[in-house]
Amino acid sequence: MPNSALRLIPGAIDRFGARVHAVEGRQWNDATPCTEWTIRDLVNHLVGEHLWVPHLLAGETLEQVGDRYDGDVVGVDPVRAWDEAAERSLEAWDGADLSGTARFSFGEAPLTVYADQMLVDLTVHEWDLARASGQDESLDPAAVGNCLVYARANAERVAGLGIFAAPVPTASTDPAVQLLSMLGRTV
Repeated sequence: MPNSALRLIPGAIDRFGARVHAVEGRQWNDATPCTEWTIRDLVNHLVGEHLWVPHLLAGETLEQVGDRYDGDVVGVDPVRAWDEAAERSLEAWDGADLSGTARFSFGEAPLTVYADQMLVDLTVHEWDLARASGQDESLDPAAVGNCLVYARANAERVAGLGIFAAPVPTASTDPAVQLLSMLGRTV
């Protein structure tokens, strides 16, 4: 059975893209729940992540890709930059063979883990972007469910990476609130 994250990634890319397209011109420098990032910074992060996808799924190493996606990758048109990166990413994910491994900044990992991490990144940052730009904050239940399973199973490792803020306690039974809280968001 194919990795469920792989099946959910195309929809997550589309949903994030719809949110990018809804950002109004004056909002690009607004703050996000990611305390260090503006909306533009957040989109820049996702564009960079999705520019890497074709390379990593094709078996290229970090060294081979180098620093070509460091810094500002959205230029003067963040929407166009997202659309182009998303298209390349979708092509790479379509029918991708996730049986191998790749070397990431945190070490070597199965490509199935990469797919799970990309789905988490897309889903949580979709909410960040929605919150920052005043859009509907609801998330896809299937994506949330997959991300919550991954986040719970990897909570200690994820916390050690320092890529998300510390968990925020919650008594909510809503899976989206649980996921977002686990990954440092105050909902």
